[in-house]
Amino acid sequence: MKQKYFRKIILSYSFLICLLFGQELENLSFGDHHSFDLATWNIEWFPKNGQVTVEYVTEIINLLDLDILAIQEIDDVEMFNDMLSDLPTYSGYLDSYWFAGLGYIYNTETVEVNDFYEIYTTSEYWNSFPRSPMVMDLNFRGQNYLIINNHFKCCGDGIIDYGNNSDEEFRRYMAINLLKEFVDENLAGKNVIILGDLNDDIAEQDPNNVFQDIIDDNEHYFFTDMSTALGNSSDWSYPSWPSHLDHILVTNELFNIPNNLEAIVIKVDQYLEGGWYEYDQNISDHRPVALKISFGLNQHYDLNNDGEINEFDLQSLISFVMNDDGTDEVGDFNFDQKVNIFDILLLTDFLQNY
Repeated sequence: MKQKYFRKIILSYSFLICLLFGQELENLSFGDHHSFDLATWNIEWFPKNGQVTVEYVTEIINLLDLDILAIQEIDDVEMFNDMLSDLPTYSGYLDSYWFAGLGYIYNTETVEVNDFYEIYTTSEYWNSFPRSPMVMDLNFRGQNYLIINNHFKCCGDGIIDYGNNSDEEFRRYMAINLLKEFVDENLAGKNVIILGDLNDDIAEQDPNNVFQDIIDDNEHYFFTDMSTALGNSSDWSYPSWPSHLDHILVTNELFNIPNNLEAIVIKVDQYLEGGWYEYDQNISDHRPVALKISFGLNQHYDLNNDGEINEFDLQSLISFVMNDDGTDEVGDFNFDQKVNIFDILLLTDFLQNY
């Protein structure tokens, strides 16, 4: 009963916020200074609508304030590099050009790159990997991370035909298990994040779930977006089917320590006046899937210092904003030197997932 009452309060505040402020692209946000913020995004044969797409994507990247963005389907390398020139705090990497390439965009102020390299590049693996997985070795706040960007084979009939090398599901099954083998044998004890357009449903039932072997190894691997895959289709990453195809998988080095892992699909289309039509025509047919790794800073949300983070902290923050009596030290969760609607949205989002 208490949980239901609490959720009702959160929804009421969220509805009030939307009525007062509305949704516009300039209100889009995700990253903050408390966390390691990364995302995967199939950008659909970038740039889908030429320079118009470049301008949209440039604005979206700036607004999301990510530390790392792993991208799939970069088609025009020259326009990709031109876009990077309009992102002064970011740099990028692109190496593979097969079937529209994989790449990274990263914040040079927060991320120290050690290396980029591809794995499973020889011809014997081309059937499993039409695009070789791309590894980014980096440091963030003194910690080392290995990110593996992927774009698996698409399509199929939903049934794994084991031993049939032409079967799309079997190709994806082989791909995820080869990645598991690589991590188990070469990256044990490392902070590993496997992400990308994996082109299949992680919530599908056995025996036709291509990810079942890695899901069953729950001592070592965890799909951070599993709750999304099991949830409402309106929150999925590929709305036009609809299906949830883009995933972020982490190893136990990340989920066995006191981090707060929050994965969401970023519904950029809901911040556009033309909604999904405008997004699909000018940007992509996939939404980004993002992961926030927070570092034990949840106590900052306890505004009334009662040892709990609940609706009373949200009431205090709303009072700060409405009465304009907040300070930079109290309630400024995104470190922009203002206590405003964006801090309310951050606290609301935290409470909904707390």
